[in-house]
Amino acid sequence: MSGVTMTAQSLREQERAARKAERERQRRVAKDEAAERKRAEKSGFANVNNPRRSVTLTIICAVFAIYCLFPFVYLVINATKTQADFTSTFGLGFGHTFALWDNIVTVFTFNGGIFGRWLLNTLLYVVVGAGGATLLAIMGGYALAKFRFPGRKAVFAVIIGAISVPGIALAVPQFLLFAKLNLTNTPWAMIIPSLISPFGLYLMWIFSEQAVPTELLEAARVDGASEWRTFWTISLPLLAPGIVTTALFTIVATWNNYFLPLIMLKEDSWYPLTIGLNQWKDQASTAGGTAIQNLVITGSLITIIPLVIAFLCLQKYWQSGLAAGAVKE
Repeated sequence: MSGVTMTAQSLREQERAARKAERERQRRVAKDEAAERKRAEKSGFANVNNPRRSVTLTIICAVFAIYCLFPFVYLVINATKTQADFTSTFGLGFGHTFALWDNIVTVFTFNGGIFGRWLLNTLLYVVVGAGGATLLAIMGGYALAKFRFPGRKAVFAVIIGAISVPGIALAVPQFLLFAKLNLTNTPWAMIIPSLISPFGLYLMWIFSEQAVPTELLEAARVDGASEWRTFWTISLPLLAPGIVTTALFTIVATWNNYFLPLIMLKEDSWYPLTIGLNQWKDQASTAGGTAIQNLVITGSLITIIPLVIAFLCLQKYWQSGLAAGAVKE
């Protein structure tokens, strides 16, 4: 019995010691959190465990959010107005008639339904041009990151130089070249220049360096996998965030391209949405022209909806792709 009593006393002492140690730990944690809150209060920032927030940063972020969302709110409100309400009512106020659906129908039927043709043209340029640019950037960036060959440093210098040159500076030389090849006023004048994305190539190069372990590739080669199979079955899934990020950049650049189609295309049947909507806008300011600002606003709203949907659906991959390489392991 004495042995049992001593064992029970030993267990109670261990429990008391454990509770005492836990209380000491909680006091240390509370002390550390209090010290962290004081440091955060002085610096104006807050960490995950700190409920305090910087009022100044909150105001700045709110102003920036309003600045970014204001054009979208303006489009949504004015797309619901008739042409008469658009010219007679306040810009941020709704009109007397809710005409959103009527405006959408008119946009797709105005001038023989040319807006639908512009939308299909834009989709063609994005799917073929931006899609091809993404594919070339993936393959080129992966090769530059994982293979060693003569002239690799020279290629790197060329890519950095190409990134530093603005695209608008190349528009006129591209026009002269395509004019010599008799390719102006054709879809190829938009697709071929869109296939080249120096920034996308550089982004995939850096991402491939970080996301694809060289040891994993060597293991696949030892197992007898070819380079092509290693790329498609092992490397490509690891590159998914970088691929989505590159695709978003190329899609947005091609979708919003304005100056290149402006000088390359002269027939409205090959216009993208950017040039077509600008033509409608100019029509309202031409002497004797029909004022169709409500259609321009509604068409602009329809134009940005696919990009908004793409960003919302791919936001997770896009953010992780931008953060690649930020943490050194």
